[in-house]
Amino acid sequence: MMFLATFHWGWLVAALLLGFAMGWIAVVHRGHGVSKALAGWLGALVALLLAASLTHIVPGRVGYWLDLGLVIFAVYLIGCAIGSWLRNRVLPGPVSAA
Repeated sequence: MMFLATFHWGWLVAALLLGFAMGWIAVVHRGHGVSKALAGWLGALVALLLAASLTHIVPGRVGYWLDLGLVIFAVYLIGCAIGSWLRNRVLPGPVSAA
């Protein structure tokens, strides 16, 4: 893990900043979300990829890129959570009519 962080720190920072930006604007954008069925399938796919990474089923270069992709995805999601939380804390919500 330290190897990935040492040699790919630029990509990890870029994923964090991109996630922060997407988390910041996600509150503003009111697009359609994914259905519950699709969310379940996507969650199962991520769980399958995570299990493959943790058990080292995928060898060699492809396994290395799988590990790197999952780390970058996790850092991106952390950036999304931070950006969304910070926007909620910094900017006031809609003013209620009193």
